[in-house]
Amino acid sequence: MTHAIDTSIYSAVTDAIRGEAQRILSEGQVSAVVGYAAARRKGSAQPIVINQADDAAKLIFTPACVNNLAVYLTKAKKEIPKTGKIGIVVKGCDLKALVGLMGESQLKRENLYLIGIPCAGVLASTIQPDKELTHDSIASKCRECDVHLPTGCDFLPSQQPGTPELEKRYAAEIARLETMTPAERWKYWKEQFSKCIKCYACRQVCPFCFCEQCLCDRNKPQMVETTPRPAGNFAWHVVRAMHLAGRCAGCAECERVCPMDIPLNLLNRKMAKELKELFEHEAGLEVNEKGPLASFSEKDDQSFIK
Repeated sequence: MTHAIDTSIYSAVTDAIRGEAQRILSEGQVSAVVGYAAARRKGSAQPIVINQADDAAKLIFTPACVNNLAVYLTKAKKEIPKTGKIGIVVKGCDLKALVGLMGESQLKRENLYLIGIPCAGVLASTIQPDKELTHDSIASKCRECDVHLPTGCDFLPSQQPGTPELEKRYAAEIARLETMTPAERWKYWKEQFSKCIKCYACRQVCPFCFCEQCLCDRNKPQMVETTPRPAGNFAWHVVRAMHLAGRCAGCAECERVCPMDIPLNLLNRKMAKELKELFEHEAGLEVNEKGPLASFSEKDDQSFIK
C-alpha cells in the first residue's frame, strides 16, 4: 500500500509566497526574489529570478521544487542584481546552506530577505515531477529532515507541514557500511567512484563550491588528476568530502544531479555523523565563523598524538 504524504498546504503556501514577493518588490524592500516557477514539463518546477512585482504570480511551491536556491547567491551572482537586498525562497535544508555561507562571509544576513517554506518534503529526482508525494516517492534527504519549518526567516506562511515518520535510509545504509571490514568498505567506495565521469555536476550545484578556481582544477602544480580514471576519481571525491565536512547542509543536490547515481550524500552524511559524535557539531544550525575542522580547542581529543 502506498501512503500519501499530505501536501494540501502547498497551494496556500504558494499564495502566501506570491503575496509576500509582490509586496516586498512593489515596496522596494528587495531588488529581486529568487524562487520557483513552473517549467515546461508537466508538473515540473525550475528556479526563477524576478525583479518585477507583477511577476510574483509566476512563483510556486510544489513537491517538484527540489532545487537548493542558495547556489544562486554564490554561483550565479552575475545573474541577479548586485544592488539592493535580495529575497529568496528557502526550505529548511536551503536555509542551512545560507547559514553556513554567512559563517564563511560569502553572504550577509542584512542583504537577504528570507521567505521560509513550511515543507513536508519534495520528490526524489528519479520520480516524475507530476507524481504524488508518497512514502515511496519522497526524496531520501526528506526522510531525515528535522527542519520542516525554517526558523529566523523574515516571512513564514502560517501553514503547518505534516511530518510523517519515515525510514531513515541514509542512517540505515551508514549502519550497514559500518558493519563492513575496512577492505569491504574500500571495495564498495572504489566501485562507486569508478563510475565517475568527472562531469563536476556535483561541484556546480553545491552552494559551498564557490571558489573561482577549484583546487582540483589547478595544474601548476596539479593536485588531482582531471581525467576519469580510478586514482583521480577517488582523490576527487575524498577531497570533496573532506572539504565539505562540517559545512554540508545535507540538501543532497550533488547526489540528485549525478548522472552516474553515485551516493554522494551518503558519504556527506557519514562525515556529518562523525563530526556530531566527535565534536557535537551540526552544520547549518547557527552562524559559525569556523567549523570544527578549521578551529582548535583545548578540549579536543588529543589521544591520537603519540
